[in-house]
Amino acid sequence: MNPLLTPTAAVDIDTRWQQIAPDLPAEKVLFSDVIPGGCHWSWMLPRGTTLRLVAQDAGANLSVVLYNARQKLERYNMPDSLKAQHTAHYSRGHVLMSDMGCAMASITADSLGWHDPLGLLLDAPRMRAKYGEHGYQQYRNGMYRSGRDGLLIEIGKYGLTRRDLVAPVNFFSKVSVDAEGRFAYHPHHARAGDHVDLRLDMDVIVAVSAAPHPLDPRQDYAPAAVGLTAWRSGPARQDDFCRGFRPECARALHNTDMQYLA
Repeated sequence: MNPLLTPTAAVDIDTRWQQIAPDLPAEKVLFSDVIPGGCHWSWMLPRGTTLRLVAQDAGANLSVVLYNARQKLERYNMPDSLKAQHTAHYSRGHVLMSDMGCAMASITADSLGWHDPLGLLLDAPRMRAKYGEHGYQQYRNGMYRSGRDGLLIEIGKYGLTRRDLVAPVNFFSKVSVDAEGRFAYHPHHARAGDHVDLRLDMDVIVAVSAAPHPLDPRQDYAPAAVGLTAWRSGPARQDDFCRGFRPECARALHNTDMQYLA
């Protein structure tokens, strides 16, 4: 295995995990961080790592994209994931599948019951039209950047380009669809402290942005921070909840397992 993908004991681990996820066993925690509202980051992480994501305030949104760290042509595929699992939103038990029918990540815990896979990303033109121009000297804002631009910056660190950017999962956001196919954003969905656990089922590149959801009706650019803790959970067992959630989930996890037989 690539040594960069091999989990090792943390040396100077950020102790914020004790506030973000105090129930996790200390010996399994790899690192923790807080993604400020509007900011973005990325990691190359091994199979069997779980990310605990925690909303630090109400109205949080965290846009997440996934790529196979071993073969970057394989990446999260929203249409295939939704079609295979007969759903238009994600919750505990659902698997984020690749365009090759493999499980990339699974939602193993969830306090909300609904995360948005359909709403896409806030881009720069829409951000300027909605929130105006926010020069740093005038507004002293830590970050004023669209979700799309933030994720393009992050995936660019791994040699990926604009053509590689896929539809994200917008964790903590809820978008429902009515009988006419119109999207409805639910502005009071996420509360401070809501969390989701995302287990990585293969070695992946994870890129995230805490910019606002593009359908968020609030007129002020004030996205919430999201806490993050990575810990060693191990890969999905045979009695795993997600494996038994739907036959399609079991097949996707099996397809990934077959890549790690050696």
